[in-house]
Amino acid sequence: MHLTADDKKHIKAIWPSVAAHGDKYGGEALHRMFMCAPKTKTYFPDFDFSEHSKHILAHGKKVSDALNEACNHLDNIAGCLSKLSDLHAYDLRVDPGNFPLLAHQILVVVAIHFPKQFDPATHKALDKFLVSVSNVLTSKYR
Repeated sequence: MHLTADDKKHIKAIWPSVAAHGDKYGGEALHRMFMCAPKTKTYFPDFDFSEHSKHILAHGKKVSDALNEACNHLDNIAGCLSKLSDLHAYDLRVDPGNFPLLAHQILVVVAIHFPKQFDPATHKALDKFLVSVSNVLTSKYR
């Protein structure tokens, strides 16, 4: 999905605020995904799924850090996340349908915590960004 200059502007305007609380917001998005789509828990057999567990916060930070890296490379998301794509496709064998589930929860979390910044243009830009990230992470499955 092509990100326009306007999309990139909106992403770069809001993402640093999200990334500053990566473990918290990433963890919140993961927790929401696990609660809304329990089948996604199968990849985390040893996790404590309670909302603020160290497992949720640590993995939330990993998710946020990866998205932050992608945000810093909006013109080359595929190259930036290539190793992560390999990991999820070949080693972890994560169901590719899980990425859109998490992307949706990330949008929800951003909307909750940044209601004034989460206008329609920012919503559209972040959605396109997260779809792009999901597409990259599932590209090795084909």
